[in-house]
Amino acid sequence: MKRYASVIGIKPEHWVEYERLHADVWPSVLKQIHDSNIRNYSIYRYGELLFAYFEYVGSDFAADMARMAEDENTQRWWDLCKPLQSPVADRAPGDWWMDVPEVFHIN
Repeated sequence: MKRYASVIGIKPEHWVEYERLHADVWPSVLKQIHDSNIRNYSIYRYGELLFAYFEYVGSDFAADMARMAEDENTQRWWDLCKPLQSPVADRAPGDWWMDVPEVFHIN
């Protein structure tokens, strides 16, 4: 299992809609997340910043993320969410969410 964390911005005028969408995530999207070997997935909001955390239990992260990105329902979900988000300036080229390195963990 590998832990992942990432951040992205969200403008105040989009908080309500973003939280409304995530209060009732489509079952097909939840299934795709599970089928992509993601577990214990959470998104938090702090002001104009969203922080996501999940645990990956698969063996080929790139392949699982590619399959997720090809899923039509996931694409439609992202089409709803992306306009509400505001990527941070210092993310890696080609990334939407910025990966955040882990600096401490204890079981």
